[in-house]
Amino acid sequence: MKTITAQLKDAPADGQWDLSAIDSMDHLGAQLLWQAWDYQRPASLKLAPGQEEFFKRLETTGKLELPRHRSHAMNWIATLGGGMLHFLEHLQGFVQLIGQVVQDLWHFARAPHRGPWKEISANIFHAGFQALGITALVGFLIGVVLSYLSAQQLRNFGGDIYLVNLLGMSIIRELGPLLAAILVAGRSGSSITAQLGVMRVTEELDAMLVMGISHGFRLVMPKVLALAISMPLLVIWTDAMALIGGMVSAKMELNLSARYFIQKLPDAVPLANYMIGLGKGAVFGMLIALVSCHFGLRIQPNTESLGRGTTTSVVTAITVVILADAVFAIVFNGVGF
Repeated sequence: MKTITAQLKDAPADGQWDLSAIDSMDHLGAQLLWQAWDYQRPASLKLAPGQEEFFKRLETTGKLELPRHRSHAMNWIATLGGGMLHFLEHLQGFVQLIGQVVQDLWHFARAPHRGPWKEISANIFHAGFQALGITALVGFLIGVVLSYLSAQQLRNFGGDIYLVNLLGMSIIRELGPLLAAILVAGRSGSSITAQLGVMRVTEELDAMLVMGISHGFRLVMPKVLALAISMPLLVIWTDAMALIGGMVSAKMELNLSARYFIQKLPDAVPLANYMIGLGKGAVFGMLIALVSCHFGLRIQPNTESLGRGTTTSVVTAITVVILADAVFAIVFNGVGF
């Protein structure tokens, strides 16, 4: 192709061209010749039957030029403004979704016998029970690593007995709820977004509206309630497995018995920290469900939007969880110490 293009470029465009001996020609060959002629028919041109159609079409189309992107020194302002408008649009939709969930909860409280109990129990099973394995494994390993690293530092200062205080406060108040929320956001949050996205692609959501079934009452509210119930239970489970991992590592590194660890833990960690951890779990669960449903309902009916929306949902859910954890740390700064 490059050789032919170079030869055509060296040939004079205003010379005599005889194409009648060419047996067959396609659109690509005609386009190469047309470019070599500088997008105009030579003065002397002989064509074979059937070739005239190609060049008439090229004459009608004219010279095709790709649009040029003109960069400007102030383009960053337009980019920033577009990003802010996009963020405000998502924020408005998220606030509307919260309001819809509050209304659905009120209707559910007024008529619980008509509520979506099957959907709630199914979501508790998928988001809670089926996540016990991964949360137990990750929690145990985090407890082992945290205990091992803390023991090395405490040994240098002779503070071996304070390992219980360090592990108890860090796991029960911070790491347990945050770790469980991140795992649920990556596991269940992506599943919720993908489920709603597939329903959008297959037009199931439109069919529900035609039948008079509310998306919020049948799809969003059960997921919010299910994660609000299952997340505190997962926090308890993750805390227990992380503390067991910490006890195993403390026994190996500092020779602290499990009996001493269990006896010392209630005094080292006040009950208020445990309640704060459970409250974090409930709030994190509702935020994950709301963010996942928000992006799931906004997915366009195509596969590209489905993959992009699922990825954005997981990243946003984890970010929102970390921001909420920072708010908890500021609000309850003097509680539990």
